[in-house]
Amino acid sequence: MPPVAIRAEHLGKRYRIGERRRTSSIRDAFGNVLSRVSQRLRGHTSVASTSDLWAIDDVSFEIAAGDTVGIIGRNGAGKSTLLKLLSQITEPTTGWAEVTGRVGSLLEVGTGFHDDLSGRDNTYLNGAILGMTKAEIDRKFDEIVAFAEIDRFIDTPVKHYSSGMYMRLAFAVAAHLETEILVVDEVLAVGDAQFQKKCLGKMDDIAKHGRTVLFISHNMEAIQRLCTRGMLLDRGRLAASGPIEDVVASYRSLERIAIDTGRFNPRGRSGSGWALVQDLSIADDDGQPTPARPADADLIFNVDIALANRSRSGASLRGLVVELVVCSEQGQPLLSLMNVDDGGVQLPATGACRVTARLEGPTFIPGRYRVNLFVGIPNLEHVDEIPDALEFEILPPAHPWRPYQLHITRGVVCRKARWLCTSASASVETAS
Repeated sequence: MPPVAIRAEHLGKRYRIGERRRTSSIRDAFGNVLSRVSQRLRGHTSVASTSDLWAIDDVSFEIAAGDTVGIIGRNGAGKSTLLKLLSQITEPTTGWAEVTGRVGSLLEVGTGFHDDLSGRDNTYLNGAILGMTKAEIDRKFDEIVAFAEIDRFIDTPVKHYSSGMYMRLAFAVAAHLETEILVVDEVLAVGDAQFQKKCLGKMDDIAKHGRTVLFISHNMEAIQRLCTRGMLLDRGRLAASGPIEDVVASYRSLERIAIDTGRFNPRGRSGSGWALVQDLSIADDDGQPTPARPADADLIFNVDIALANRSRSGASLRGLVVELVVCSEQGQPLLSLMNVDDGGVQLPATGACRVTARLEGPTFIPGRYRVNLFVGIPNLEHVDEIPDALEFEILPPAHPWRPYQLHITRGVVCRKARWLCTSASASVETAS
């Protein structure tokens, strides 16, 4: 049985909402005193409105050395706070956590970087912060630079880097230095698609070499591909823990309660964000939003997209690609629809538009389905990516055409094929 790498007992972190910050100068302190005296002279009293927020609430668990653990949950569930506690970036309010081994943390882009230092200097600085010796960093340096693909700019101050270059170097340092435990928050969304694939491959390689990995992501496909075990957080509490398939199923059930069928859900969005999806909906035959469609009806998706900053000079939606991935209720991708299919349609050179995709019926067997939404430039940039952006329902067909009910035992997609039947020739060849 492998040794325990991380053990937490009754771990809790409380924040005081509305609590006054400490005074930063004598002038501010003097001003605050005069303000309070003035209020008392006028007969007014001021009571600070404070309340407790338990970002992590009585969480206990063990993680074995070599485990790859996906930490999932809705925004605000406490995932990032938990990683900060385990990385000793912040102190717990209650309980304790014991971590055995050196921890490499990538919780924000360029954590521990100094803007005025070069990429080379920041590699050594960040490595030293992670507890590495100069000899260890020397041995890995060329590999780090090659992975980050910034060899031409390694001696340039990082304040001149693009966000993508910053991200590549930050991840390369954390992933290549020899820590026993790697902690990664949802930072891969900053990179382009090719870099995300490269990062996931590196993390997979790290896990196969016996290092412990803790990974936060809203991308359930990446979580299930990379992780063997999972932890589900809900409002600061540990809602589920165990094999990753079971934990993802629990997360789906939790999301089903929180998500209104037929309503756009941008909660898990990521990407560069210069253009954003404003709405995603299913339309009926009259063009009105609806949460459900019959199995034999056309399935019509409306996607409203707009520039996030319309004052940006020369910016437009031209060149963006829209992809809708229809998934089962359990998250299994079933069908991909992209606006460039068969010539498709180009987005206009304007600041806003509606893209409509029509899938001719019949479509799917009755049940609930989810839509993952992607807007971007393939192999170059993720502009707006939203997993579980919409949940909708397929109803029994309005005009059944088969002698039995549509059921999952016969598949998920139901289509009508073109059939042809020909008779075999009855002619017989005779010898002369």
